Amino acid sequence: MTAADTAPLRAVADPAAPPVVSLRGAAVRVGGRTLWSGVDLDVGPGEFVAVLGPNGVGKSTLVKVVLGVRQPAAGQVRVLGAAPGRAGASVGYLPQRRSFDASLRMRGTDIVRLGWDGDRWGLPLPARFRRGAAAASARIAEVIGLVGAEGYADRPIGQCSGGEQQRLLIAQALVRRPRLLVLDEPLDSLDLPNQAAVAALIGRICREEGVAVMMVAHDVNPILAHLDRVVYLAEGGAVTGRPEDVITSATLSRLYGTPIEVLATSDGRLVVVGQPEAPARHVDRHADGGGGSAVPAPRDALTVAAGPAPSAPPVRGDERRA
Repeated sequence: MTAADTAPLRAVADPAAPPVVSLRGAAVRVGGRTLWSGVDLDVGPGEFVAVLGPNGVGKSTLVKVVLGVRQPAAGQVRVLGAAPGRAGASVGYLPQRRSFDASLRMRGTDIVRLGWDGDRWGLPLPARFRRGAAAASARIAEVIGLVGAEGYADRPIGQCSGGEQQRLLIAQALVRRPRLLVLDEPLDSLDLPNQAAVAALIGRICREEGVAVMMVAHDVNPILAHLDRVVYLAEGGAVTGRPEDVITSATLSRLYGTPIEVLATSDGRLVVVGQPEAPARHVDRHADGGGGSAVPAPRDALTVAAGPAPSAPPVRGDERRA
């Protein structure tokens, strides 16, 4: 991990540029229940925005609305000036973490190449017969270098570590030069050093490539220094703004309608503590069609940031991942 990988610099966006993503009064209903409503958000070129909140509030559903996979129940959503789902290769997407079998022999380079031509039908022609083959190979090598994966890109993907796999998957999402990068919990299951390295990598891509980033996060701490704004979903509502304005006791107490306290640890990490009573339905990961199982919202601790990696014990032992 280099100094460039860990530099806590923020993306520089052009405030005059038209937004890459725009939501006005957006709302989503699942199974007859409103997950969230009244979401107003603009994401400009080169901006890094995190989607936060406790379990089952619809963070991944918001991503699906932006991708055009799910239609909003109300409001307007535009992506690159058009309806969601129309932008094609201009949107790069990294879904919730995939696992690769250790015996899988496909190389990291092959995984990245799937982002270039994996949607094409038929048997591949030898490279010398393919138009644009040289340009494709050059771009694949370029993004592998961009994510710092040159040292293991030719290794079987099943033999790469979790952090290495995630870098290669980010390269796959970037290979067609998207203007928007949508990431659904890309730090999930990574250890703390890899969380920091991948978060810094995403922040650097956002700054240097001018790519707008929307990222669903369970723990805001690894990305906090790189963020421009956050969207915090809870209790069917949403708050958007700068992290220092949203992740506060006053703002979150208004959102939850109950006293919430934001605590800062000695190392600068944030922990949100409160007593929300209402149950939340776990729909993001397994049952977005509305059939998910009901799980209680955390009663004693909500972690906007629970210092340990997701596999480690949370703040009070009752946190579930959204």
